[in-house]
Amino acid sequence: MKILFIGGVKSGKSLNAEKYILSLTNKMPVYLATTEFIDDGMSERIKQHQLQREEKFITIEEPMKLKEVICMQKVPVLVECLSMWINNMMYHEKSFEEMEEELKKIMSSDKDIVFVLNDVGSGIIPVNKLASEFIDNSGKLSQIVASKCDEVYHTIAGISTKIK
Repeated sequence: MKILFIGGVKSGKSLNAEKYILSLTNKMPVYLATTEFIDDGMSERIKQHQLQREEKFITIEEPMKLKEVICMQKVPVLVECLSMWINNMMYHEKSFEEMEEELKKIMSSDKDIVFVLNDVGSGIIPVNKLASEFIDNSGKLSQIVASKCDEVYHTIAGISTKIK
């Protein structure tokens, strides 16, 4: 089963995704953390997520090799988050095609996965080339993931509404 929680920054999507995956199994699921420690601000956000998930998950930190980690698991996996993974892939100069290929392989696996993704397509188109490329990549990849997911939830103000 594949599930996607999509929403804006601080919408509550991560917390709701955590609750959802915990309801899927009586075993401890994997929390696949994709965020790299970049600066003090990012470190603080990571600490908040660590406190939020407490000791309810097996945490694996991997910024790029999602398929490799997911395929080794025997329990459901929470990918937190695809937006940071896209960011990391772009930072390390991976092409859209490489990202697309990895996601398609993940989506064709028989693993139970809950994805978290920032909805970045609701704002204006930035004049910054890199930001524009990120939004384009995220939008296209979110369509691929959502189309293959069994369920998709849009989260606003802590409320996740099933849209698929």
